[in-house]
Amino acid sequence: MKILNDLFLDELAVMYDAEQRLIRALASLAEAASSPGLREAFQSHAEETRGHVTKLAAVFASMALEPRGRPSEALIGLLKEAEELAFDYEGSLTIDAALIAAAQKVEHYEIATYGCLHAWALLLKEETAGLLLHQILSEEKSADERLSSLAATMINEVALSEDP
Repeated sequence: MKILNDLFLDELAVMYDAEQRLIRALASLAEAASSPGLREAFQSHAEETRGHVTKLAAVFASMALEPRGRPSEALIGLLKEAEELAFDYEGSLTIDAALIAAAQKVEHYEIATYGCLHAWALLLKEETAGLLLHQILSEEKSADERLSSLAATMINEVALSEDP
């Protein structure tokens, strides 16, 4: 029978794999973005995501475990959708709004998962893991807020200007 610690380690492995996939995906999103501000946001978050991989490796190490990854079909699907949106809206003034929507879906997936992982780390008395996971969770929330701000202050208005 599986226990909470098993669930914690399984989801930790999912996020270890996810963050590595996201480094590559964020580079593609940055390349597809037409707004310099959005491009910079994606590039900055890619660098932050490299730090998430390092922090997740440290979480595994804090429990005397080797880092391991496990693919998430949900995340793979979100990344596939992001690629499709980038392709479908390439050359359109709506491209950046589409990219933000795709990126925020991923951010919300991460926020939900890191919220659970943080809570479970505390319950399991994994203090180092809890601290590191809280840091990642805060960074993911900040990335989501930055995307919302970009959308609200300029990206959505540019997309609207293309409507007939």
